[in-house]
Amino acid sequence: MRKEPRSIELLSPAKDLICGREAINHGADAVYIGAPKFGARAAAGNTLDDIRQLCDYAHLYSARIYVALNTILKEEELAEAEQMIWQLYEAGADALIVQDMGITQLNLPPIPLHASTQTDNRTPEKVRFLQEVGFTQVVLARELSLNQIREIAEQTTVPLEVFVHGALCVSYSGQCYLSAALSGRSANRGECAQYCRLPYSLIDADGKEIVSGKHLLSLKDMNRGEYLEELLDAGVSSLKIEGRLKDVSYVKNVTAWYRKKLDAILAQPSSKWSYQIRRASAGHSTYTFQPVAEKSFNRGFTPFLWKERTKDITSFDTPKSLGEPVGTVKELKGNSFTIAGLKQLNNGDGLTFFNEKGELEGFRVNRVEANRIFTLDRPAIRPKMPLYRNFDQEFDKLLSKPSAERKLSVRMEFQDNAFGFTLSMADETGARIMLTKPFEKEPARREQAENIRTQLSKLGNTPFEAEEVAVAMSDNWFVPSSLLAEMRRLGVERLISTRRIRYRREEARPFKPCVGETPEAPFPEKCLTYLGNVSNSKAGAFYKAHGVTAVEDAFELSPRKDVPLMFTKHCLRYSMGWCPTYQKQKSPYKEPYFLRYKETLLRLRFDCKNCQMLVYAEE
Repeated sequence: MRKEPRSIELLSPAKDLICGREAINHGADAVYIGAPKFGARAAAGNTLDDIRQLCDYAHLYSARIYVALNTILKEEELAEAEQMIWQLYEAGADALIVQDMGITQLNLPPIPLHASTQTDNRTPEKVRFLQEVGFTQVVLARELSLNQIREIAEQTTVPLEVFVHGALCVSYSGQCYLSAALSGRSANRGECAQYCRLPYSLIDADGKEIVSGKHLLSLKDMNRGEYLEELLDAGVSSLKIEGRLKDVSYVKNVTAWYRKKLDAILAQPSSKWSYQIRRASAGHSTYTFQPVAEKSFNRGFTPFLWKERTKDITSFDTPKSLGEPVGTVKELKGNSFTIAGLKQLNNGDGLTFFNEKGELEGFRVNRVEANRIFTLDRPAIRPKMPLYRNFDQEFDKLLSKPSAERKLSVRMEFQDNAFGFTLSMADETGARIMLTKPFEKEPARREQAENIRTQLSKLGNTPFEAEEVAVAMSDNWFVPSSLLAEMRRLGVERLISTRRIRYRREEARPFKPCVGETPEAPFPEKCLTYLGNVSNSKAGAFYKAHGVTAVEDAFELSPRKDVPLMFTKHCLRYSMGWCPTYQKQKSPYKEPYFLRYKETLLRLRFDCKNCQMLVYAEE
């Protein structure tokens, strides 16, 4: 069962130091960022120095930095990974997100390990095993419904992390080998070629074309912003935004959007909850803009298998950013048209629409006069056609500038003493300092209290914001503004230093080395196929020490033929209306079905017992 109380964490992505700092500024309680190597986004590696700077910045606000080191490792990479882990620990990283169980058998510092979603965490038994062997947080599979998440939470105590926003892999994470098989670029090695976003034709066993040139494996983006309270009630501790390859404007906007929603939930009376919840970090953010999720990159949104299977998860027409709906075309006139809609458009906006072939096209707005839109060249639009905006010029301008400040509330008290003055400062987390300055006191001609409050409140670009400034002097002594400025500066420096000293990283108990004895925590399965992603001897030894009797090599070490390369809850039979379970309809076409893109041919199999579709490569 859940341990109470719980810290609730908003976890944001960062492709680099700039994105990471802005995630913190815009309200993230934690940030995950790629290691210099061995991260599941090979294009999003970061230097140790950048990670160190990000840790220093985040820790000022009691926010955490998780480093993704979540590829599977080859035998010859283990020593380098071990050395890197020590360097990341020394740089200040709070935890590592890992997939390869071989890492647990290295000589590790006391750094917590989080089980990546690529370890295929979708059952209470699997999550409980990870908890028992020492993982301190587990990232659940995106495909789990609310009830499945609740079931796992009820049977475990380890903090659970769930995705709430961003791009969706069509396959269970860690269980997709399509890219590795077709191009040699392994998703489990951070090099996915994204075959799922290509246009395919669906054909039947007789060669009849059912669908032509659609993105039949492409999903919409997840958005569970309206269901955060239900997730917390189910037992989730960490709410994760996808996007380690996204730009900084995406990180700013989406982080702020979820921060505001989460703050509204946390502000509710504690009596509403059957357990105590609190925010995982300190400080509060203010924004120069109103966050709107639809204004950032998205392929259309879906809550994704939230409570039951629905048709709204697919993005067959395009894998590109659709944007936000802005209205419909009303009247055409030369290089202009009127639009029926409530949203204000701006010069320079980017609009999109689906043409008569069902393909996404875009054009730039040249000029706007009321509801009339002028373009340089007339796009192929027609009356009543829906329009979307995937680039908001004014919104982008706001996000291109400093768009948020994060401040820690601080209370200050100014007093006199026998030989001068004393400044005390205490922030919202309980960090305190006291600073005394010798000064020859003399009576003032004017009242000093208001100037003292004004000067001490000028905290400017520091991490602090004055909530209260109390003045408690025995007499109306003269206090120069220059002295107040110096004491304020020194007080801020000491309070920052105190916060750094007070910050305590969580330390994990070491993983037990594999000795081949009767396992204290038996793995839920006795045999591991290529789906176990075992690519080095230490990972193999880990599983065997936990009761696994047969361990196959990872697909990347020993490619197989005629095995499933993708396991997905997305089902094309369901999308076409032919699901025998939900829709009770029979297809007019002969199985097996195939997906064809140029020279690539994929065979489909439908596993109704487990409600999933399997994808094979066809010679």
